[in-house]
Amino acid sequence: MLDNKVLINLYILSLGIDYEVFFPVNEKIGNISRLLNTTMFDSINFEKNCTLLNAETGVVYNNNELVRDTDIRNNTKLILL
Repeated sequence: MLDNKVLINLYILSLGIDYEVFFPVNEKIGNISRLLNTTMFDSINFEKNCTLLNAETGVVYNNNELVRDTDIRNNTKLILL
């Protein structure tokens, strides 16, 4: 049942807070970034393009890649910039 999502540790740099979040593996990185941006910053009218970065390897993820085509797996540590 959990084959369609991964549990990641997400650190939101601008808030200084980290969360554990499930990412669907069949979704584009850009769609997830936009959803996270809307969820985290909508209440303060904060518009920006968010980027996901692997905290351990420094890889910046392309918005057009599917999560399953990246190195994002369970317990991956990501930073939302």
